Amino acid sequence: MKVLHINQTDIGGGAAIAAYRLHEGLLTQGLSSKLLVGEALISDSRIEVISQNTHLNDRLFRLNGRFGLLYLNIASTFDIPKHPFYQEADILNLHNLHSSIGWFNYLALPQLTKNKPAVFTLHDMWSFTGHCAYSYDCDRWNKIGCGKCPYPNEYPNIYRDNTKIEWKLKDWVYDNSNLTVVAPSKWLAEQAKASMLGRYDVHCIPYGIDTEAYQPIDTQKCREVLGLPANQKIIMFGATDLKDTRKGGDLLVRSLQSLPETLKAETILLTIGSRGEQIANQVGMKVVSLGYLNSDRLKAIAYSAADLFIFPTRADNLPLVLQESMACGTPMVSFDIGGVPDLVRPGITGYLAKPEDIQDFCNGIVNLLEDENLREQMGVNCRKIALEEYHLNLQARKYIELYKGILR
Repeated sequence: MKVLHINQTDIGGGAAIAAYRLHEGLLTQGLSSKLLVGEALISDSRIEVISQNTHLNDRLFRLNGRFGLLYLNIASTFDIPKHPFYQEADILNLHNLHSSIGWFNYLALPQLTKNKPAVFTLHDMWSFTGHCAYSYDCDRWNKIGCGKCPYPNEYPNIYRDNTKIEWKLKDWVYDNSNLTVVAPSKWLAEQAKASMLGRYDVHCIPYGIDTEAYQPIDTQKCREVLGLPANQKIIMFGATDLKDTRKGGDLLVRSLQSLPETLKAETILLTIGSRGEQIANQVGMKVVSLGYLNSDRLKAIAYSAADLFIFPTRADNLPLVLQESMACGTPMVSFDIGGVPDLVRPGITGYLAKPEDIQDFCNGIVNLLEDENLREQMGVNCRKIALEEYHLNLQARKYIELYKGILR
């Protein structure tokens, strides 16, 4: 069986990393798996970039862009069937079809899936909204088909509110496409079933993770490697951009500012991701920023060095950082948002606070930092659940079973 993944990029960002891990899992299971992407960051014969006519795209954008209709100017998407990767594939696996600048025209989906069935793996809500990747408290996509968008500046932002037209265009596209939908979290699966994608079969297959790359490593040795003290408490936070509002960078600062001064004096904040150093001057405690890390091994060392991983997200599907922390046996504190409860299970793998409740989030940090026995048991639970439910081979086998069923 030959699978072709179509994605925004190969490894740039959480959704891309999740898709690339699936690609690696399928290869391990003996399948032929290749990627067509808008941007490639690594060199691999199994990865090719979709060539773009940027001059034509720019000219067309002057028409559709001013009306707030995203991606309709990307003409090259209609040429994908000419690519050898597409021609040799038995089945397609679509991933993130949106971006901040545009690389894929969703109007091409009926043509792409006419002769080849496709699995559409969702990484956020964009596929069934009028423009946004996360709608927060807005349910207009489900109730009235968008329009009068309360969040026009949310990614991917729009210049003019024609979200009702974009919603209707997507609805038409899905009415003429051959898709099977996969959501990585229970929450996103339920959202998809309630949306225009509910016309398709919707499956829940969680992301898989390499539990050998991400595994518990001796805490003291990890601290030595990172130059961290052995006798202080360490809490960790990670995101691609630590100032990202959706990831709760501002909530992180407010939460840490609210911690008891005695606890802050004996605690270090360890961060991975860009702009972590900007947090240091605001939280009143020592901050060690490791910057953006590409290496799975280095990230596993960071997770293993920490006593606790904290993640005050406002909206999320199945956050990779929580999954990675779980695999490394590090308990977590987060909000009861989206797919987070799939990973952060109260009293089992961590503490789940009420959304945007700073005091509740602080209580979770304090309770777990002060109870070493509870943290140790949670660490054991984390690792056990990661092995049983989120092993990469398990994800790959579930996808293979789905592919075979579709092709039959």
